Amino acid sequence: MDWNPADGTGPVHVPLGHVVANEKWRGSQSCILYITEADLVAGNSNRKRRVRVRNSSTLQGIVVVEKTGMSEQYFPAVQKFTVLDLGMVLLPVASQREASCLIVQLVQEQAREPSRNPFLRKRRSVLSEASLVRAVQQIPGVGRVKAPLLLQRFSSIQRLSNASTQELEPVVGPAAAQHIHAFFTQPR
Repeated sequence: MDWNPADGTGPVHVPLGHVVANEKWRGSQSCILYITEADLVAGNSNRKRRVRVRNSSTLQGIVVVEKTGMSEQYFPAVQKFTVLDLGMVLLPVASQREASCLIVQLVQEQAREPSRNPFLRKRRSVLSEASLVRAVQQIPGVGRVKAPLLLQRFSSIQRLSNASTQELEPVVGPAAAQHIHAFFTQPR
């Protein structure tokens, strides 16, 4: 692919396995995954990468898929998994040239003020304290009094789930500590 020197933007050839970076992209929370026609036809080899990006709390995943006549029959499955199951943005393109132009446009749009673009996705909000307290209250043996105490001591449900009975006892007492520990450790 040729570089367009007239305006400084345009497609550029990037060797397989390489990443293009620019100083003005620093601090971006976007991650673009590119699925080639060959990857799309080959199968589900890139599903794990999409899940990993989706599970990352700091990245907004954008999946760019090369959709051609040969790969069109495989596109609906990728679309369903990416958009419906993972909730990520999926952008089909016809060629690598179109993909490179799209990525340049995305970068230019990210460089602008977020308030100027109403279509930029808002960051996922962190669970509010009230919803965390309500979630902890669903644990057997925990009520309105013990839930805030547990969250003050452990600060998250993950830390609470990893706590031992010895760590729980000073906060809620031995009986409730046993119930809470059993709730998180015993298989259902």
